[in-house]
Amino acid sequence: MTPRFSRSTLPLAALLLAAALPVAAQEADTLYFSAIPDDDETRLQERFGKVAAYLEEALGVPVAYVPVKDYAASVTAFRNDQIQLAWFGGLSGVQARRMVPGSRAIAQGAEDESFVTYFIAHADTGLTEPEDGSFPQGLEGRSFTFGAQGSTSGRLMPEYHLREITGEAPRAFFSDVGFSGDHGQTLRLVASGAYEIGALNYSVYEQALTEEAPETETASVIWRTPPYPDYNWTIRGDVDARWGEGFADKVQAALIGLEDEEILASFPRSAFIEADDALYAPIKQTAQELDLID
Repeated sequence: MTPRFSRSTLPLAALLLAAALPVAAQEADTLYFSAIPDDDETRLQERFGKVAAYLEEALGVPVAYVPVKDYAASVTAFRNDQIQLAWFGGLSGVQARRMVPGSRAIAQGAEDESFVTYFIAHADTGLTEPEDGSFPQGLEGRSFTFGAQGSTSGRLMPEYHLREITGEAPRAFFSDVGFSGDHGQTLRLVASGAYEIGALNYSVYEQALTEEAPETETASVIWRTPPYPDYNWTIRGDVDARWGEGFADKVQAALIGLEDEEILASFPRSAFIEADDALYAPIKQTAQELDLID
């Protein structure tokens, strides 16, 4: 008998192997979902393992979280039907929905309507946040790190604003430009002095402040971008054909109805609210302007 994976995580390699098996040998009624790896793997496993358990109970079908190695892998898994639901960033959600006709954004965090990127700097730079909220002086010629290359808050929006404000590409404006891979790593790299400045998801920095993480002692906020739409839950358009008419709406209702304070705090979000594709039109336009999508 094929084992049923539920209330747990499933390695992507195992899922890829399962995809090669005959249909009869697969666990056809399991809803697989994933998320962009924007934080430490341990945090992601803990957060989404609990989400899988919640959704399984709310939906009445087996649900399994599938970890992926990077942002591109999450979009590829969605395109290839290895996952049917995903917690995407603004850009990765746009990319995934363009690849899978009929897919749609169904929910976002209450805070995702007006998301913000923080620019942080190591204490030794002497850089501080202007009281009037203007872009700080003295950044040119310093070292800088984005997050993941496909991150909305860690790359897309900070690069957009850098180009708008400075009139230059980041590699021309800074002495060295890197990609840390995730927001937590950006904070660590700037705090250690490996990079003088970095851009990261504001909620990761705020969470670090709440936890009194030592990195916040040497890396402080020097600028906050204007708000933009970001994270979203996106679902494939063919789920109703598998689990019954109205299943996508049922998933949406389950996410919006999630009230577990511990789960919400792990995102961190105060609640999930209804979302649709139209909210992310500015992200699509910005990505096209930067030649990140066609």
